[in-house]
Amino acid sequence: MTTPTSSPTSSGPQQTLSYVTPAPHSPWLTYLSQVDRVTPFLGRLARWAETLKRPKRALIVDVPIEMDDGSVRHFEGFRVQHNLSRGPGKGGVRYHPDVTLEEVMALSAWMTVKNAAVNLPYGGAKGGIRVDPRSLSNKELERMTRRYTSEIGIIIGPHQDIPAPDVGTNGQIMAWMMDTYSMNTGATASGVVTGKPLHLGGSLGRVKATGRGVFVTGREAARRINLKLDGARVAVQGFGNVGGAAAEMFAGAGALIVAAQDHTGTVVNPKGFDMADLMAHVRDTGGVGGFTGGDVVPGEDFWDTDCEIVIPAALEGQLTVPRANRLKARLLLEGANGPTLPEADDVMAERGILVVPDVICNAGGVTVSYFEWVQDFSSFFWSEDEINLRLDKIMVDALRKIWDTADRHRISLRTATFAVACERILTAREERGLYP
Repeated sequence: MTTPTSSPTSSGPQQTLSYVTPAPHSPWLTYLSQVDRVTPFLGRLARWAETLKRPKRALIVDVPIEMDDGSVRHFEGFRVQHNLSRGPGKGGVRYHPDVTLEEVMALSAWMTVKNAAVNLPYGGAKGGIRVDPRSLSNKELERMTRRYTSEIGIIIGPHQDIPAPDVGTNGQIMAWMMDTYSMNTGATASGVVTGKPLHLGGSLGRVKATGRGVFVTGREAARRINLKLDGARVAVQGFGNVGGAAAEMFAGAGALIVAAQDHTGTVVNPKGFDMADLMAHVRDTGGVGGFTGGDVVPGEDFWDTDCEIVIPAALEGQLTVPRANRLKARLLLEGANGPTLPEADDVMAERGILVVPDVICNAGGVTVSYFEWVQDFSSFFWSEDEINLRLDKIMVDALRKIWDTADRHRISLRTATFAVACERILTAREERGLYP
């Protein structure tokens, strides 16, 4: 059993408690399988498809720090730049005990596809340290973050590669990264990271942006399959910044949140939770575990929930073939990165369950990160209403193009998303040419 974390909160890295997870899988092989499925639709650009299967640059760094007790510990850190054809690398930094180079490679590749799918001027990157952030004091966490930033400083920068928060990291960690990079370069560089605190150049709307993107794409998908959100039952796995925000927005549209699962437990209520009570409980306790507004059930029972919409918003590899066979939903919205194995994708297609893939569904976060980056360069900041309107338009327009592609080729939304994104990536690769 692995011990995943949910999305970080603004107050610090999430605690890591175990809940039921599937057997280990290879996220990189999942990604490669997705590339193979889209290659037949790339036409003349297929000659460049091998580009998508090879990260441009992978950096492994040793991160030694002095602990509070005077001892020295070493942590292994990574930063992978998968593809930079369309612009600087963009992707989060993950602190988790299960971080591996292979996982970071896959996450960086999905960032390449995601950024191209919503037509942002970025390539894909990702980073991480193999560590349980719960085990460190705040000062140890700061020392580790600053040393890691110094080690990867040779490849990051506002025009090179821009990190952001991910699992186990948050705005405070981004502030330390920004300060370290700035001290090493001799000038304040607010654009080197996104997801920063507001008073350091962060953007309004960033915290809930990923969850908002899940809601916007889910709303559009539901409309296309004639599923009314008012009264629709929704099950959410992962109740942090992504799942929790999406749940609140679906509830605001009249949906019933009937199941919630995170690292602290699983609760169900067929009549729907009182969302104000549930969100207050999550804020006060750090998770859904112990919430009295529903029945506590074994973690694996989450996948048997009677509902119309399922939102996996935890970690990758959650949707296996057995779980896909048990789903009762009509619509699956991937709030997490890589939550569905390729074989499970096939099962859900056969069963008529529509999957809105991660590389478009959860792209709201990186879209508002792009807004933050632009605002930092201009030193002119937008209102939250402006940000949400711009985000909604980008997400709706991107999904419309992907849906048209899926209809034209009679392929899944995932393959269509990859087709649209990979065409943009490989066109840039072809037009730039090879140097030297």
